[in-house]
Amino acid sequence: MLAIEVRGLTKAFRTYKKPPGLWGAVKGLFHRQYETVHAVKDVNFSVEEGELVGFLGPNGAGKTTTLKMLAGLLYPTSGDARVLGFTPWERADGYRRQFALLLGQKNQLWWDLPARESLELNAKIYGIARDGFERTVAEMSELLDVRDKLNVMVRELSLGERMKMELIAALLHQPKVLFLDEPTIGLDVVSQKKVREFLRHHNATRKTTILLTSHYMADIQELCQRVVIIDHGAIFFDGRLSEIIDRFADFKLVTIQCDGADRTPAASLARYGEVVEQTSASLKLKVKRERVIPVCKALLDELPVSDIDIEEVPIEEIIRQLFARGKTDGKS
Repeated sequence: MLAIEVRGLTKAFRTYKKPPGLWGAVKGLFHRQYETVHAVKDVNFSVEEGELVGFLGPNGAGKTTTLKMLAGLLYPTSGDARVLGFTPWERADGYRRQFALLLGQKNQLWWDLPARESLELNAKIYGIARDGFERTVAEMSELLDVRDKLNVMVRELSLGERMKMELIAALLHQPKVLFLDEPTIGLDVVSQKKVREFLRHHNATRKTTILLTSHYMADIQELCQRVVIIDHGAIFFDGRLSEIIDRFADFKLVTIQCDGADRTPAASLARYGEVVEQTSASLKLKVKRERVIPVCKALLDELPVSDIDIEEVPIEEIIRQLFARGKTDGKS
């Protein structure tokens, strides 16, 4: 069953285009020029109940705008969306009680109150019984390792601790759909790992549908089997994460271990592939997929190889190249 269904969703903003200089400012008082900018343009995708989907794209691609429309904070210019059978921007009470939106750079907790008091306020708003509130907070704070921080002022918490408390606040009412926008931004590696483990556990046990945006590919690789990539406001790719490698990575990394690898001129190695790294004991080449086997055979014949390793290009590098290509295409 579909939890999220988006069809032709578009959001355009009308912006004032000011001519340069003082004279341009004066002209703007009498005659203004506007241009229409599409933050999201004809977006289509759907998410099954219980799915955890990565929503990727470069800065300004339209990710957050899409999440805000699905959360009912923005009205679309055109198109339609259904979340749990509701039209989000109608803001029906039945819908608001079944979803949560967590923006990594926005606070929902009261800055000058202990975290527990903000959570208690949320519990009152959602009509959560006291025993249910205590049970949920105890369970989540234990999983996120912040149980001893519940009575600390929010402003005195570290960034990682505060984000964990924000997660508890967002999930306190057990929403069926969770929109997460950069939940690990700025966190140290330990806090990132703890948040990822918590989200994986929550998705597995509660079957919560999660749409996650992140610029940290570790978040996506560890949590999401499927990704939706948006660029220039439009869907660029929708499929399994593994398909990105098959479709967009036309090369592999070949690493050989051999003594005196740095004595082989890079120019002579260029016929095999791009030299990524060359030291006295090892050599790493970026080789076209269809040439990996013949290149390996040639290297074994030419050099005193003691070990050889073939690996896929890191998914982070592929995504980076896709974003860079999208910017180049957008300029043309």
